[in-house]
This record gives sequence, structure tokens and C-alpha cells, in this order.
Amino acid sequence: MLQRKIDLEKIKALRILEGITQAQMAKHLGLETATGYQYLESGRCSINADRLYVIAQVLGVTVDSLYFAPNTTETVVRPQAKVG
Repeated sequence: MLQRKIDLEKIKALRILEGITQAQMAKHLGLETATGYQYLESGRCSINADRLYVIAQVLGVTVDSLYFAPNTTETVVRPQAKVG
């Protein structure tokens, strides 16, 4: 089974881009301190599905967009050189 990983750097970048402080995000999540949120954003504590949903709502994005993109493989087709 493939386990998807949350892109913590993207969450942090989006939060900063939106001008949302760690304290504000902590409040949205029902945490008492900004440190509690910092633990989530840094990966020290894991983010459960309910909290990820709230984070996505606050940031104005989908939950899926907060995961690393799945590995993809592209096939590159090069045109054959003409001989002759």
C-alpha cells in the first residue's frame, strides 16, 4: 500500500504567503500555543486527517494539494534522425 506524505515545507510556505502566523494557525486547530503548531509544521508531531483538513481550509487549498506529488515516470520519445 502506498503511503502518501504531507509536504510540510509547502504548508509552511503557503502559511507565510497568506500572512498567517503560527499562533493564528494554532488557534484554528484548537491548540493552546504556537509551539504546538510549530511541532506539527516541523514534523516533530504528525498531522492527523482532521487537522490536515482544517489547515487546508485556512490556507484555501485542497487537502490533496498538501501531499507530495506522486512519483511519475515520463516516457520521452525522440524523433529518429533521417538517414541518407
